[in-house]
Amino acid sequence: MFSKKTFEFLALLDQNNNRDWFNDHKSQYEEYVREPALDFIRQMQAPLAEVSSHFVASDKKVGGSLMRIHKDARFSKDKTPYKINVGIQFRHFMGKDVHAPGFYFHLANDECFVGAGIWRPESKALNAIRTCIDENPNSYKKAIYDEQFKSIFEMSGESLKRPPRGFEKDHPLIDELKRKDFIAISPLTQKQICSNNLVDTVLERYKVADSLMGYLCFALEQPY
Repeated sequence: MFSKKTFEFLALLDQNNNRDWFNDHKSQYEEYVREPALDFIRQMQAPLAEVSSHFVASDKKVGGSLMRIHKDARFSKDKTPYKINVGIQFRHFMGKDVHAPGFYFHLANDECFVGAGIWRPESKALNAIRTCIDENPNSYKKAIYDEQFKSIFEMSGESLKRPPRGFEKDHPLIDELKRKDFIAISPLTQKQICSNNLVDTVLERYKVADSLMGYLCFALEQPY
């Protein structure tokens, strides 16, 4: 699947982030980046079902689990056209976009990691998660304070500076309620990425995040 060539191509793309260079080296992108990513997705299909059958590993070249290499630079000061990372999301079958619960895989020269949770949910879903944490705190605490979980994952993402509307600042879980994202991140090394054991490593990490993912799906009334 992935190899040193994957990282080398992404480094070169970072140095030559323009359409002419990319078009001249598109065959290398296919060989070292996209095809290994699609192969990884295919190899994750059966193992992912061991965690939950409701998350999709789609190896379609467009519209599947592999996120586009093209950036949406409309609202960014950085107008370079291509991402210099590989992003793969195995999202819930009920989710329509990246703002749905999902398992994530990230490969880049500056960092590699797996993730689990939900990134930047829209307001209705965000309110449902916060309400669930308020009304069912014990299961949430059990998920994120579990010793094995804490040894592998760290909760990440952005948070509000002030308590969200409807919650007091002295709420015992106020830091959790302030979250805009409910994402757990677990780092990987480039050696692990290029290993023949990558699928097993990723699967083990996803299984550790099982309670968090189950809780988020419960909060959003989605099957897990």
